[in-house]
Amino acid sequence: MGLYNRDYYRPSGFGGFGLFPPVIKNLLIINGAIFLLMAMMQNIVFNGVPAEQVIIHWFALMPLGYGFQVWQLITYQFLHGGFSHILFNMFALWMFGAEIENTWGSKKFLIYYLACGIGAGLLHLFLSPVLTGALAPTIGASGAIYGVMIAFAMFFPDRLIFLYFFIPVKAKYFIAFMVVFEFLAVDSVGSGVAHLAHLGGALVGFLFILFDKDSTVRFKEIFGNARRGLTSQRDVFQKSSFKNPFKKTGADIEDATFRDLNEEKSDVTQEDIDRILDKISLSGYKNLTEREKKILFEASRKM
Repeated sequence: MGLYNRDYYRPSGFGGFGLFPPVIKNLLIINGAIFLLMAMMQNIVFNGVPAEQVIIHWFALMPLGYGFQVWQLITYQFLHGGFSHILFNMFALWMFGAEIENTWGSKKFLIYYLACGIGAGLLHLFLSPVLTGALAPTIGASGAIYGVMIAFAMFFPDRLIFLYFFIPVKAKYFIAFMVVFEFLAVDSVGSGVAHLAHLGGALVGFLFILFDKDSTVRFKEIFGNARRGLTSQRDVFQKSSFKNPFKKTGADIEDATFRDLNEEKSDVTQEDIDRILDKISLSGYKNLTEREKKILFEASRKM
């Protein structure tokens, strides 16, 4: 895979704000050093047990009830099972993570990376025995890498990724496809891949960005606009007054009725009007007869 940046920027140096920001650089070094150490220990034996297996037992993510320790939620992220495993993980970490670290800063990126790895481990620990029945040690940074990929897709959804350095695909489509693939492959126990860990890292990454007030991404704007639209419609509905036309609101109007403007008009004299007005001043509108109300209504309409 290759990455194409429309706003291409060539960094001035290594280790700072640029191609290899500090956390990315140190993660690459630490993971590479541990991988080499594991390779050198393959021929070392402690009390008849290969040293590599001792490290796996204590620092890989062991199933609950089969040697699990809390620190393993961190340490398992730095162990890898083969050269291709660490190669693709570290390549993806650099390709998708460098720009995220440059955007957030090193401290926040490191917290995000480790949080995605921890979330990936927890989801795998609790759901894997139920959904797949797998009870094997888990190693690798893939869960955290999926969190980094989600961040890249949310911050740079239209950035082009060149598959095999030739086929252009937008980041949002490529990474969405990867997540869907992991979801469909959850029950493939024989694959030897912790698909639930990948999904866990992606989920934690998505929620982290969604609730991070300092992260401005297009998805949050769309989500926020939709939520505000629903809230506005709800407020309008609640504030609308649907009054019962038969509800009594006062003694002086409780007997009033609406009249059809097309009703047949009768002759009304000024003497009739004066008499009705005098009656209202003495006893109120409610004591008028229906005929008197009709006369008053027609007189007011003519005026």
